[in-house]
Amino acid sequence: MRAAVYKGKQRLEVEEVPTPTPGPGQVLLKIKYCAICGTDVHAFLYDIPAPGTVMGHEYCATIAEVGPGVTRWKEGDRVIGDGGSPPPGVDKPLRVEPRYNYRTMGFTSGRQRAYAEYTLQEEWEPRAIPDGVSDEAAALCEPCSVAVRAVRRSRLGVGDAVGIIGAGPIGMLCLQVAKAAGAGSVFVAEMAPARIEAARRLGADEVINAAEEDTISRMVELTDGHGPAIVFDCAGIKNTLDQALNAVRRAGQVVLVAVPWEPMPLLPVEWMAREVTLDTTFGADPEDWKTALDLIATGKVTMEPLLSKTSFVPMDEIQPAFEALTNPSTQLQMVVKP
Repeated sequence: MRAAVYKGKQRLEVEEVPTPTPGPGQVLLKIKYCAICGTDVHAFLYDIPAPGTVMGHEYCATIAEVGPGVTRWKEGDRVIGDGGSPPPGVDKPLRVEPRYNYRTMGFTSGRQRAYAEYTLQEEWEPRAIPDGVSDEAAALCEPCSVAVRAVRRSRLGVGDAVGIIGAGPIGMLCLQVAKAAGAGSVFVAEMAPARIEAARRLGADEVINAAEEDTISRMVELTDGHGPAIVFDCAGIKNTLDQALNAVRRAGQVVLVAVPWEPMPLLPVEWMAREVTLDTTFGADPEDWKTALDLIATGKVTMEPLLSKTSFVPMDEIQPAFEALTNPSTQLQMVVKP
């Protein structure tokens, strides 16, 4: 089969590799679409994966072959490549390793993932795609589950004002999930024109052009001088975390959703006296995946503004796609089609 193999030093090459064979309790998935995740882009940018790694974890597929003893799936079933409930005693390192470090542990398994024509999973790992959810939308269930978990971990109450910094895919999904969870108003700060327009289309109550306006002042102004009850930092660059902590109201909450790979300057004396709370979130659990699929199936979350004809690239173009996403301008979401 063909796969995009990381060679080191920010280089991906498409080459022939052995097609996996499912063993007992395993299934072989034929990849339909695999979205390019920001964490993979960061790993590429900072040369984190070991040479020989095949990345890609936001994907939809069909069951191509089942191994001995598999009864849950049959060939042709539509699935997303994660979100299943692990059996007792089995879980991901990020949930059970007491000192889990994503930078040093997140790319060390050597597992072949989904920038490829096929990938192998344990029987319990995939989750079925409901009728009415397109393959294209299903490929973005993983980032939607991350947004669901972020909102679930927040203290969002019905009618609360919410701020979102960064209107990339995760920010725009957090916008929709927060609305579905009962947010009274959602204010989004972004610099890229294409993403500003997409946030407006998705129903943001106000989109702040962060290149022209002061994010903190505008969010405070929009909330009658108090600041949003919750601010989600979905950008994780430069001073966005400090902006979120400055913008949030007294006793409010900041949720760091982005995964910053560089130091972020903070000036605590500006905001600590308001006794604000900073929480982090990472990944998603099975209930988050299920909720994400339900939101997509019922139309409460739409992927349409994130995807266009130019979003989909053949595997042979994965290298320039990654290079473009290291400094995004007009891109919203890019999806690899093996």
